[in-house]
Amino acid sequence: DRSRCQRLNLSGNTINCFLTGNPDSYRNLVGKGLRCLLDAPHTSGQEVYRNANHSLGRFFSQSSQSLGEKIPSLLISSVGQPPRHFPAWNIQINRSFHASPALQAAPVPLFWIIVKPAQKLFAIILGRSIRKWWKALPPNKRELFKESARKNKWKILLGLSSLGVVFVMFYFTHLEETPITGRARLLVFGKEHFRELSQMEYDMWMEQFKNQMLPETDARYQVVERVVGHLSESNKDVPQVSALKWVIHVVDEPGVNAFVLPNGQVFVFTGLLDAVSDIHQLSFILGHEIAHAVLEHAAEKASLVHFLDFLSLIFLTMIWAICPRDSLAVVGQWIQSKLQEFMFDRPYSRTLEAEADKVGLQFAAKACVDVRASSVFWQQMELAETIQGQPKLPEWLSTHPSHENRAEHLDRLIPEALKIRESCNCPSLSGPDPRLIFKLNMQHLLESSKGRGPPNSTKQDPSKPKLDFPHT
Repeated sequence: DRSRCQRLNLSGNTINCFLTGNPDSYRNLVGKGLRCLLDAPHTSGQEVYRNANHSLGRFFSQSSQSLGEKIPSLLISSVGQPPRHFPAWNIQINRSFHASPALQAAPVPLFWIIVKPAQKLFAIILGRSIRKWWKALPPNKRELFKESARKNKWKILLGLSSLGVVFVMFYFTHLEETPITGRARLLVFGKEHFRELSQMEYDMWMEQFKNQMLPETDARYQVVERVVGHLSESNKDVPQVSALKWVIHVVDEPGVNAFVLPNGQVFVFTGLLDAVSDIHQLSFILGHEIAHAVLEHAAEKASLVHFLDFLSLIFLTMIWAICPRDSLAVVGQWIQSKLQEFMFDRPYSRTLEAEADKVGLQFAAKACVDVRASSVFWQQMELAETIQGQPKLPEWLSTHPSHENRAEHLDRLIPEALKIRESCNCPSLSGPDPRLIFKLNMQHLLESSKGRGPPNSTKQDPSKPKLDFPHT
């Protein structure tokens, strides 16, 4: 069973999915109307708290004997009191869940940080100089130059074609195979560059959050530590997982956020712990973040971005050479950068998110997690934004898929993940499907919210049924 489980995990080419989120939007939104609509009574919150305790203990006792004692509740507060509201809603809601922010998802070597602006400046100066030189030419010399270009058009075309061949050869000679999934990808930077960068970035984050780090004795820290430990132990057959030392850092921040640096440093915000409903959702999200590090998405994204940036220098030079005025050249440069961003950078980021979700779901399945809970988390995030009336941006504007599309794609991945889970000799899943529970709760919510007061009213109509959100 174990070897079969390994084979299933390493095949990685059975299902494809494209995922979501928007790391560019880091605004915290206060859920005023949300708290009114979902203002469950205190007794309901206590019941949820007790269910969470039971769920955590049952999950770890079923899935791993090595974890030992019953894990403390994921939802316990710093003073040991149960939350007053259903944890998925008692949060400050971000526009999106930020899995691997832009800086974490694509760090770049220091050399390129310095050289990149210099390259663009050189292209601008060169293009502007060509334009001035052309304007300074007398009319007769311009005609002679045009005639010479027409006579040698094939030589010019051959030279441009040769340059294109050089770029194509460079691309194909730097292709490597992605671990686990076997997808071909461009990889220009070596792993050693990113190990050094990861350490620098780690020092930066530790300095920024030095006064907000939870101690190892905190129950929330212990939950994250055991979830990550259980995921890594269950997937130690994957060389990239066993090669890294996973170090936990829990930050006391309300943002719904988590990321893993390429060197295995795991950062989880307490806002995420408040947002998840159970240990299964948390396990999937951390599996997704671990997948980013294992699949080396940082080096891959940086490689593609800098390859495209270098290629775009030719177009940047042409823009500044052709445009008659500097103001038009600036507009042309902005248009070029936006075309590159929305046609290449962001779609590629969504592809990487899809791959991380696929592999992260496999990691969670091998750890005996209820993988069906993965799509419920994104449905909860979608519902929270809908209740708050937040505008929905088109997916092509984001570096991540939308919450709704992410949940749908995860639903398509879940059947294969359940097969992996079964092949790993995991305990059978008991109880109803959490997706069905969520759907029924949403119907209950819609029915109960009809005829209630405005969102800013804190009074509850005693004639209406009280909302309760039992855990799976």
